[in-house]
Amino acid sequence: MLTQVDPAQLKFDSAGLIPAIVQDSGTGEILMMAWMNLESIAKTIETRTTWFWSRSRQEFWNKGATSGNMQHVSEVLVDCDADVLLVKVTPDGPACHTGERTCFYRALS
Repeated sequence: MLTQVDPAQLKFDSAGLIPAIVQDSGTGEILMMAWMNLESIAKTIETRTTWFWSRSRQEFWNKGATSGNMQHVSEVLVDCDADVLLVKVTPDGPACHTGERTCFYRALS
């Protein structure tokens, strides 16, 4: 049984951000990692689509809003230290801006 966590219990970094790992809920494949703040978490839970905070653009972005590759959220899990989120999704298309299914398509040599 899952324990419910109040968002106020999450441990954000000094910029108010927490890493979010996005996983395909059907295959278990890790699709991407992005940053969330309290407001993007609330938007994600409210809309059931992923919302993130862009550190480079300093703005919110709804994954797939421009590409059509939306991510439909089935659940958001919190790790044991409350400092990482795991967002399980059903994706409409590729997660990576390069067109790859996952952002993790390269290996270190």
